[in-house]
Amino acid sequence: MHRRQILQTLAATPLALSSTRLWAADAPASAGTPRFLLVFLRGAYDAANLLVPYSNPFYYEARPNIAVPAPGKAAQAATALDDTWALAPAVATSLGPLWDKGQLSFVPFAGCADTSRSHFETQDRIELGQADGGTRDFRSGFMNRLAAALGGNAKPSRLEAMAFTDQVPLTLRGPLPVANQALRDLGKPGISASQAQAIEHMYADTRFAAMVSGGFEVRDEVTREMAGEMEAASRNAIGTKGFALEARRVARLMRERVTLGFIDVGGWDTHVGQGGASGALAGKLTELSQGLATFADEMGPQWSNTTVVVLSEFGRTFRENGNRGTDHGHGSAYWVLGGGLRGARIAGEQITLAPGTLFQNRDWPVLNDYRALLGGLFARQWGLSTAQLDAVFPGARARDLGLL
Repeated sequence: MHRRQILQTLAATPLALSSTRLWAADAPASAGTPRFLLVFLRGAYDAANLLVPYSNPFYYEARPNIAVPAPGKAAQAATALDDTWALAPAVATSLGPLWDKGQLSFVPFAGCADTSRSHFETQDRIELGQADGGTRDFRSGFMNRLAAALGGNAKPSRLEAMAFTDQVPLTLRGPLPVANQALRDLGKPGISASQAQAIEHMYADTRFAAMVSGGFEVRDEVTREMAGEMEAASRNAIGTKGFALEARRVARLMRERVTLGFIDVGGWDTHVGQGGASGALAGKLTELSQGLATFADEMGPQWSNTTVVVLSEFGRTFRENGNRGTDHGHGSAYWVLGGGLRGARIAGEQITLAPGTLFQNRDWPVLNDYRALLGGLFARQWGLSTAQLDAVFPGARARDLGLL
């Protein structure tokens, strides 16, 4: 291979050399090390058909065709969580037990200050986590800054950060090397054995030799283990599709060696034929919630040290559109899960939804800033100082909602 071909191959390879340092250098994380997983729903999911404001007549006026029936009003109806909110039937079987055990909470009216309603603009803003206004630094995502802050903590913990994605996402980009693994490409390595051998030969007499060799060994080990588990899951009646399958493999890695993880799930842009208690959105919510329940189960005892946050770039219009769907909105509802959660709560600032309280007469308002929410969780989970939190989320003030 020519040197240019080798470098091009390295740039396109999951777990590339700049990332494998995290895998090759140290032993797996200890059993008591906190774990955090961010699940990003790209496309902006409709929170009002997951966390249903069933006691509000305006909800049913605004959604004559796609509203989820209130508890007791239909065979497929929502399950009441309190006097205001109910859980959609699509997720009741999988998320209901977690709620009952206090391992699930929701934060409605959550989001960021961006009002562009552009998927890419808002995703970038959330992943970067930088101060509103000013010039953005696309080389500095908030999860990379979090990983750096944890590495410098007064009470350091074993940290390995990893993205379960085709490429390292914006939120994990930065000076700290971070690994990624394309889950859908398991068993299909982006680099052949002969190419790996050529790369190892190129670095044989340099200070990078051990890192290159060790990185390829770990990558091959992870691929073999996870590809084998994929085959086993295909013969198992539980968790054999979509995100549920990926979640089991993610849990295995986070249980054994990854402490800071990221995964994204697409397909949430429901402009047409969204459905209500059943239909397109309900099917996606079912798959996602089954995956999260599978993840919690697969984590085993480590679940007590694990926090999962599920978020989207923004919410959707509170009123349905002419195509029985919803359009790009503003505020959303975040999910917070974990074995150590003080859960079974609808947390954060809230407001009664009405025409006069909607943002721009169309959307959920944002009352709970995502940086403040995540900062509060990070402070609880790792004991980060105010200075460390400011490094992760510059200019934001962490808000502890008492979820941990």
